[in-house]
Amino acid sequence: MDRSNAIVAALGSEWIPAIYQEKIRSQRTRSYLLEVPERENTAEIQYTLLGIELKVGKRRISCPDLAMARYLRVFARFGCRAFAVPYDITKVSAAADELETSWQKMLLLADAGSADSSDAARRRLRGSLMRLLREGVADAGAGPLMPEFDRPTRRVREA
Repeated sequence: MDRSNAIVAALGSEWIPAIYQEKIRSQRTRSYLLEVPERENTAEIQYTLLGIELKVGKRRISCPDLAMARYLRVFARFGCRAFAVPYDITKVSAAADELETSWQKMLLLADAGSADSSDAARRRLRGSLMRLLREGVADAGAGPLMPEFDRPTRRVREA
C-alpha cells in the first residue's frame, strides 16, 4: 500500500471526502463554484473594510461571514472547484471546524509519513493526497444549485 492510501486509511471517517459525503451532502445543500486552480493552493482569510475576504493566489473572494470563509478555505486549499455548502447557515461553522481538523490531521500524517523522504517525494505525496481529495469530493458531487423545497410552507385551514 502506498503512503497516500495509508494516510487515507489512518484517517478513516475523518478523511475530508468521508466527512463531506456523510455529514454535508446528507443534509440540504446548495452547490458552490470556486474559481481556483486544481492544485494545492495557499488560501488566507483577510479582514478588510468591506468585510471578510478569502484570498487564493491573487484572487479575492468576498464572504458573508467568517464561518463561510473558513469553509471555503478548506476546499480552496486542495483546489476543489465545485462542492456543496450547507443551506442552513448555522451548520456551516461546525462543518468548517470538522473539515479544518481533518485537514490538519492529514498534513501531520503526511509529514510524519514522509519524514525520511526527499523533498520531491514529499511533494509527490502531497500532490497525490490533493488529487484524492478532489476526486473524493467530485465523486460525492456538488448537488443542485438550489435545494428543493418539497415541504409545504403554509398550513391549510381545516373547515
